[in-house]
Amino acid sequence: MGSVDRKDILAPQPTAVSESVSPALEIVGLSHSYGSRTALSDVSFTVSPGDFTVLLGLNGAGKSTLYALITRLYAHRSGTIRVFGAAIDRDPATALARMGIVFQQPTLDLDLSVEQNLRYHAALHGLPRAVTEARIVEELARVEMSDRRRDKTRQLSGGQRRRVEIARALMHRPRLLLLDEPTVGLDVAGRQFLLQHVRKLCRDQGLAVLWATHLIDEVGDDARVIVLHKGKILADGSVPEINAAQGTPSIRAAFDRLVQHGEPSQ
Repeated sequence: MGSVDRKDILAPQPTAVSESVSPALEIVGLSHSYGSRTALSDVSFTVSPGDFTVLLGLNGAGKSTLYALITRLYAHRSGTIRVFGAAIDRDPATALARMGIVFQQPTLDLDLSVEQNLRYHAALHGLPRAVTEARIVEELARVEMSDRRRDKTRQLSGGQRRRVEIARALMHRPRLLLLDEPTVGLDVAGRQFLLQHVRKLCRDQGLAVLWATHLIDEVGDDARVIVLHKGKILADGSVPEINAAQGTPSIRAAFDRLVQHGEPSQ
């Protein structure tokens, strides 16, 4: 058996290199229909590492369908979806391992404790026990839920459950986080905590985030915004860029104008 050169051990691994040069999420020409009803039509955009991108659209715009395709709950028949260069249809294991997901509908097991929910997720990703326990401590501390780790999940408020879902989604150290209407049903304080926490992850850890919402007040002035309406992208850019293109003083006014006319920004 040949010897292993120390330089081979220390050399950068292909996955790390590809993640550093590829978009976190790349969508090209994606369409989807439910029978005769078109849910998405030729959707294309990218999300870069460290980006906090808001996918803004009314209920029924196609946001949840888009997330279902990205996460492979539905198989796409047209277009391309890549996560750090890994195509979701050709290499789903790699693509899914690089993303964390918080769906619109809660998915925690209410009969398990907080830490049991996190352990189950870690086991699905093959994390060793010692790593799992360390990350439970770390992620629950980030979302200020350390004192509730042994409580049954059903004993938590809606906002606390959302915090646990975010902690769970980050247990396997994804580089892309998808959140579908994560603040629905939460009070103002709960919504603000989640927004601040996720945006801090982008700034401090370079996490790429796609945050889907119908709530315009969740769009910060420095956010990058993708406006999705009736399955089509009507605008994609920073808040100042979209306001300038629409000739409006605010993103709320720009959004209202885009939705009313239903035509993409020029």
